[in-house]
Amino acid sequence: MVAGEKKGVVLLDFWVSPFAQRCRIALAEKGLAYESVEQVLLGDKGDLLLRSNPVHKKVPVLLHDGRAVCESLVILEYIEDAFPLATPRLLPADPFARAQARFWADYVDKTVYGIGTRLWRLKGEQRAAARAEMLETLRTLDAELGDRAFFAGEAFGFVDVALIPLTSWFYSYEKHGGFSVQAEFPRLAEWARRCGERDSVAKILTKPEEVLDFIGVLKKHYGVE
Repeated sequence: MVAGEKKGVVLLDFWVSPFAQRCRIALAEKGLAYESVEQVLLGDKGDLLLRSNPVHKKVPVLLHDGRAVCESLVILEYIEDAFPLATPRLLPADPFARAQARFWADYVDKTVYGIGTRLWRLKGEQRAAARAEMLETLRTLDAELGDRAFFAGEAFGFVDVALIPLTSWFYSYEKHGGFSVQAEFPRLAEWARRCGERDSVAKILTKPEEVLDFIGVLKKHYGVE
């Protein structure tokens, strides 16, 4: 229990964070009321965030009746478990299908954002290596999606929620990496467009140009030329 926290659902948030946006999309999909509390990430972090997530000291954190749940994929599963009557369900009922969804969400977590960060932070051969890894990652995701509407089939679900916020960052990754998702992975681009038509996604995703501007802020913060 985080001392002094009120009842209900509170999300410790940051406007451009794709990981926090996962949580907002899941809560919106299920029609769950919550309060978003914006955090400072590039300066002195607030006491509430430090008390709520003393291990990683980062967003998102979901406070449910004062109890803190950290890490975006863990939060998505918590929302599924803590609000079983809220629909739609993001994880399938079948155990094997649930395991597959967890696998691919974990794959997204371990690849896209980290590789993308290397694209804008590094130069020369290191950037070229990051570019090759990003293209291989996107190729893998494109193959897994195949001709399905969403990663789980016809229903928007767990893997879609995990990946879709990162598509706002694709524009910046393309700029730094010299590739085109639309040209090279049209199925993935069409999937992103389809997801973007959902209210839960359209109202939450940051505009790609704003992400590019934010990366400019990050470059200055970290002294990247």
